[in-house]
Amino acid sequence: MHITTLDQRPDLVSALWDMPTAWPEFMRHDPISNLYYGLAVQEWPEFILVAEDPDEPGRLLAKGHSVPFLLPEGDELPVDGWDGALRRALRGRVAGDKPNIVSAIEIAVRPDRQGTGLSAIMLAAMRDNAARLGFADLVAPVRPNGVKDPEEPMTVYAYRTRPDGLPVDPWLRVHVRAGGVIEKIAPRSMVIPGTCAEWRDWTGLPFDATGPVHVPTALTPVHVDVEHDWAVYVEPNVWIRHRTGV
Repeated sequence: MHITTLDQRPDLVSALWDMPTAWPEFMRHDPISNLYYGLAVQEWPEFILVAEDPDEPGRLLAKGHSVPFLLPEGDELPVDGWDGALRRALRGRVAGDKPNIVSAIEIAVRPDRQGTGLSAIMLAAMRDNAARLGFADLVAPVRPNGVKDPEEPMTVYAYRTRPDGLPVDPWLRVHVRAGGVIEKIAPRSMVIPGTCAEWRDWTGLPFDATGPVHVPTALTPVHVDVEHDWAVYVEPNVWIRHRTGV
């Protein structure tokens, strides 16, 4: 498998967008996400990784998105996590800021190749790419993929460990094994608003009563107000920092 950046392989742009992923439908409707993915290829191709299938040229096995942004000296990583990294990257691009840190945005593996260790390989490649571009830190607003109880606070779940000291969460475990350090919780890392009808379309659930709704694969309940016709999902993530060696 050959991993490279999109600026080196612009011929793989279509394959990048066409590669199937396991993201649930509702995750595709974050407003900040839609803004970023519309600009990513144009603005940050050197921060986008593509892993081509050696047996089928032009077919991707995995992909990785990251962005650079300016984190002022002394500032903590933002509480708005994933959305916050993208906002700062976009604002910095317009303002002409000099970025000093790289944030992972997505590492996705084809559904038929999940569980084969590709996520860890892509994470290492993303860290190496950040170093190649001159950045000392790669941070990641990680979305824990092992959450079973959406009522459990992320401040508790993220720090639960196995007897060997590694996180109980599989995706957090990949990062820690790779040398990452859990730095803090991003309590409002991604905010996805919609009407009740939109949420019904995204999830197939009724969304016909006011109150919290548990949506499969969501990390917290979706809060619904039927009388005012809105539903909002606020997802917490976990900031992890990787040193690149630069």
